Amino acid sequence: MAQRLRPVGPEFVETAPVRLVFTRDMAAGPETVFRALAEDLEGWPEWFSAVASVRPTRGGRQVRLRGGIRFEETVLAAKAPALYAYRVDVTNTPGARAWVEEWRLAPAGTGTRVRMTFALDGTAAFRQVCRLIRPGVGRAFRNAVAALDRRSA
Repeated sequence: MAQRLRPVGPEFVETAPVRLVFTRDMAAGPETVFRALAEDLEGWPEWFSAVASVRPTRGGRQVRLRGGIRFEETVLAAKAPALYAYRVDVTNTPGARAWVEEWRLAPAGTGTRVRMTFALDGTAAFRQVCRLIRPGVGRAFRNAVAALDRRSA
């Protein structure tokens, strides 16, 4: 059953009770990476294997993951080519109460350093599960960035 989450702002990335932060360098430049994140929403399933579909909405997007998790999101920041962040407003993820994902892009040589932060809050069980799945989420992030890099070449 879908539930509405607490509306939080971009500052939640720094104050969330659970923060999962992952970093990886890419050969593609920040402009290319930003376009893939913020403008080519329908392309996400081609490089992020956990994502089944992404559809733009007024001010946000609808995301469906493989396995049935769904999100209705609001874009909080789209500052090319350095920052793309969104808040989950509605999800069917049990126990979630607040959720922001932030992608920070910085030049790294001729490529890009990508830092993704999952900022999360929820029930005690939700927070514990988020901590336990950190290795798998990190692997999914690394694989997605590698696939996006190959796609961008």
